[in-house]
Amino acid sequence: MPDVGTLRLPGRIHFGYGSRAQLAEAVLVHGRKVFAVVDPFLVHSRFYGDILAGLRDAGIEVRIHSDITPELPVGTLDEAGALARDYGPDVVVAIGGGSALDAAKLIALLAVHPGPLSGYYGENLVPGPVLPIVALPTTAGTGSEVTPVAVVSDPDRELKVGISSPFLVPAVAIVDPEFTVGSPAPVTAYSGIDALVHAVESYTAREFTLDWSLPLPVFTGRNALIEPIALQAARHLGPGLPVAVTKPDDRRAREEVAKGALLAGMAFGSTGTHLCHALQYPIGALTKTPHGLGTGLMLPYVIDALNGDRLAALGAALEGIPVREASKERLRARVAEINRAIGVPSNLAGIGVTRDQLPRIAELALGSKRLIAIAPIEPTRAALLDILERAFEGAS
Repeated sequence: MPDVGTLRLPGRIHFGYGSRAQLAEAVLVHGRKVFAVVDPFLVHSRFYGDILAGLRDAGIEVRIHSDITPELPVGTLDEAGALARDYGPDVVVAIGGGSALDAAKLIALLAVHPGPLSGYYGENLVPGPVLPIVALPTTAGTGSEVTPVAVVSDPDRELKVGISSPFLVPAVAIVDPEFTVGSPAPVTAYSGIDALVHAVESYTAREFTLDWSLPLPVFTGRNALIEPIALQAARHLGPGLPVAVTKPDDRRAREEVAKGALLAGMAFGSTGTHLCHALQYPIGALTKTPHGLGTGLMLPYVIDALNGDRLAALGAALEGIPVREASKERLRARVAEINRAIGVPSNLAGIGVTRDQLPRIAELALGSKRLIAIAPIEPTRAALLDILERAFEGAS
């Protein structure tokens, strides 16, 4: 197949310690009236007052919305969208973890387009631009600040559901590692290992045959433009993540993880993700465990199932070694070693999954058609069950 690629990214991305000082300038490009979606955990943080004061000192009117419910129940977002529509902002500012950023994307959608949000479930159903979004992540992992997808929970559905559209890509992403310094070890570990999964799954995505005369899918599979980005993400996350977890005030490690998570978001926002994510959604629903814990736990077992031709390059990047010294087996061993170092459980039994639940997990994962379609192997029920059996037993 010929090399093809598509990138859909924010018009501006700022990275580095202190980059949050760009916020007011980035907002003023779009207007002076802000609807700020702020993670409730930040309202009493040392950053919150400074950020708010900086916006107001620049003559920007701000309305704060911090009523962000975990798991993002769709009804709460419909309500928040109505609040934003009534307020009439020029721009939405998102400050927080992945849930806050996803909420801001969907509020920006509903501020322009009619609800309910359920009408946009799936891909490419957002009919046009949403309000401009300026995103400041305070955790390093989800990549939501640069991606075209947001995930919600719906009481009428067994699993979480995604809304995917290029129109959801924020206008500006500002990634300041300062926000993550001192974050609790589990938050750093689970968000950081999820970022590594993003890098691995984007680099190993299936090749799609694209018809350039038709509208493209949101996620376009293996992508020549993101391959170096995915490898660079692994290069930063491999050495940085264990240090950031065990030494939460290590500024260099925090910088490495934040940079790797940003790059991994840039990568999977174009290609999509596959088997770890497809399997994690039912695993997370059954066990009520964090998303990154599930994707990270599954990563060594998904690597087992993949062909080895591209995995050596990933392993070389992760460890900073020549490709000739790398292999699928060495990559798998290094990922398992990182998981042990940061406290990711080694098997499904350890997080409460029972063997009789494995067939149902496989069945539900097969229903995640967008994710399954990107898998580089044929995602049969038998193949998924084999991965799950190995993960249940903790097979080495």
